[in-house]
Amino acid sequence: MGTLERIQFIKRLVSEGENYLEKGDAVQSSEKLYKAAEECVKALSERFKLEEVKVAEERGRWTVTLLEKSVGKLEGELGIDVELGWAEANYLHVWGFHEVKLDTEDVRRRVPMIKRLLELTEKG
Repeated sequence: MGTLERIQFIKRLVSEGENYLEKGDAVQSSEKLYKAAEECVKALSERFKLEEVKVAEERGRWTVTLLEKSVGKLEGELGIDVELGWAEANYLHVWGFHEVKLDTEDVRRRVPMIKRLLELTEKG
């Protein structure tokens, strides 16, 4: 997937996440927003030519461990907003999607940090 295609894909995920919020579906919103953040981390990792990209390609998939290592390195390049966006996305993934413990307002509070991660990804 090319950079522009990936950015469009991420924007679509964020939009879908916001649409699910409007429908009152915190679970699906959480997962769409998490996926958007995951794709941001992958795109940024590729841009900065992090070794985790090569490992993911060799394994045929990204793991949470690789994503986490990438976030640590990206924070050094781009600042704390990378870490904050990733942390909020993970919170949504675990507590909003898997554990189904968040309501739409809980999810809505986290949207700005996911959007900030998207902004950092777009700056490319």
